[in-house]
Amino acid sequence: MKEEIILVNENDETIGVEEKITAHLNGALHRAFSLFIFNSRGQLLLQKRTNTKYHSKGLWSNTCCGHPRPGESIEEASRRRLREEMGFDCGVRKIFEFVYHVKLDEGLYEHEYDHVLVGRFDGNPTPNRDEVDDWNWVDMTTIRFDMQVHPDIYTYWFRISIDELCRSVSPSVMSQ
Repeated sequence: MKEEIILVNENDETIGVEEKITAHLNGALHRAFSLFIFNSRGQLLLQKRTNTKYHSKGLWSNTCCGHPRPGESIEEASRRRLREEMGFDCGVRKIFEFVYHVKLDEGLYEHEYDHVLVGRFDGNPTPNRDEVDDWNWVDMTTIRFDMQVHPDIYTYWFRISIDELCRSVSPSVMSQ
């Protein structure tokens, strides 16, 4: 089944829908989300994308990402993908948004109006092996240092969102 995603303008106003792969081939601006789940120790749950993903294969990234379907809210979509990718659910809240455009591998483009959400979960995920090769709880200091040393092992959107995430979410919020 083909998956449709929501095309938007620079103000995140819906202007249409398009099949997901077509939008990524054409570089069409579309609505997306990035979800960051913290545990009570303030660690972020990272996932390593499988080598079977259609782009950014085998790279480390935030807990999960995706696209809302037509008629689905950002919060509903992020919780759906969290269950589908990482095997658990938790409350989420939106903290900021940003737009980025980058050429990826396989002739694809990411041109996303990305809504960033956070949530909290204490436990171990049960990831879908079709989506996730590995996972780890990591403190933010370690992540930021490792991104400086090994930026090529992280997804583009994760690298460009991490500084704003740290500004927007205080350490006390990460560990609540």
